Amino acid sequence: MNPGYSNEASPGQPGGPTGFQHVVVNVPAEPQKDYLVWSLCTFVYANFCCLGLGALIYSVRARDRKVVGDQNGAKRDASCARVFNIVATVLTSLTLFIVIVVQIAAVVKLAQYTSQRGRWGGY
Repeated sequence: MNPGYSNEASPGQPGGPTGFQHVVVNVPAEPQKDYLVWSLCTFVYANFCCLGLGALIYSVRARDRKVVGDQNGAKRDASCARVFNIVATVLTSLTLFIVIVVQIAAVVKLAQYTSQRGRWGGY
């Protein structure tokens, strides 16, 4: 030990000249989501133009990459699965909404038509 350097710990001091010891704690990052449950629901209930299938494939790939330890690949595949899920859910919801609105409009139009022609269609 060189007496000219004050940064070195002396044998009598446990942590160095200040008496503090430094401890490094590695906190594991939050695990990457793979959106597998959402992809399964999208595949079964909202498979608009096979986007649910694409979401399911990317979710399984993200889970596989996460198991192997490829965090960047898992993040990329999970992001693709998330986008496919969002697009499929929005398009399916929009289509369902349009179908319901068209059916309601048809029922209202039919009710107006039958009320104008009479109960038995004008006979």
